[in-house]
Amino acid sequence: MNTRPRIAVVGCGALGSFYGAHLSRAGHDVHFLLRSDYEVVRERGVQVCDAHGGFVARPSSVAREPGEIGVCDWVLVGLKTTANGQFASLLGPLMGPRSAVLTLQNGLGNEDALGGLFGLERVLGGLCIVCLNRVAPGVIDHLAHGRIVMGEAGGPATERARRMAGWFHDSGVPCDVVDNLEQAHWEKLVWNIPFNGLGVAAVGGIEAVRRGRLIPGQSLGSCHSTKALLGDPGWASWVRGLMAETIAAAQAQGLQVKSSMADEQIARTMEIGDYKASTLIDYERGLPLEIESLFAEPLRRANAAGVEAPRLRALCSLLRELDQRRT
Repeated sequence: MNTRPRIAVVGCGALGSFYGAHLSRAGHDVHFLLRSDYEVVRERGVQVCDAHGGFVARPSSVAREPGEIGVCDWVLVGLKTTANGQFASLLGPLMGPRSAVLTLQNGLGNEDALGGLFGLERVLGGLCIVCLNRVAPGVIDHLAHGRIVMGEAGGPATERARRMAGWFHDSGVPCDVVDNLEQAHWEKLVWNIPFNGLGVAAVGGIEAVRRGRLIPGQSLGSCHSTKALLGDPGWASWVRGLMAETIAAAQAQGLQVKSSMADEQIARTMEIGDYKASTLIDYERGLPLEIESLFAEPLRRANAAGVEAPRLRALCSLLRELDQRRT
């Protein structure tokens, strides 16, 4: 790998733009592949807003097509998992014989999909513990956190992973390297499943909820933020129930996910305030929902491990109905 590697960021929404901007500001050779925000980022760069005043970063280049960037040492994937079918066309022109890819996507199955195309030994996964929103073209609102938990898809941590983590750390992003990426995924799912799923259910599925399709007997208001979900006894009960199912599924697979993680995640979430999870924002914008990676695949793995997860099954069914109703 070069001492100053070429880094491509594919999927420059809130997530990809935020981490790509940090690497770019730190002096790395970063290239953005983007379409909807192309003109703004080319002219003004990426603006990250936070409580400390934020910053503006200008990538080395911006491009609409991967061929304009060419082969890179590292490819960072910030795509929504609903776009995984485009991996070959978007990432192929960026991957050389020694290129590595780090996916920062939500849920399960992304590393396997990339490994099927490029070889699992070239794939790393990163879990982003961060609260972000894209509030305008090229403008990212950073609300809280920012840490990345990174690991190799094909085995324990390597020097390659630690080198990449060091680049993030030096750019102002805390980054931990783990030996068990699968366990880290399930630890994040303890938060992602309830807050991403129930946020959508509270807005889009309220009538189904009242008819007993999701939470029998509850008459709930139109709450939707993380704070509102935890502030309503009915929704809060379902947050805890989904967390318990997720932890049970992880433990049934032999993963060392602590039962206390539910309390830890809820306490951390209460510190954030009124935050909309990414799946709710996608729903409100009329975008496809990341059902497969965030809900369906965890449900399949839970069932395969002998955990029925009835709440997750009900939630997954409702989310599919809401997603199909719009399309």
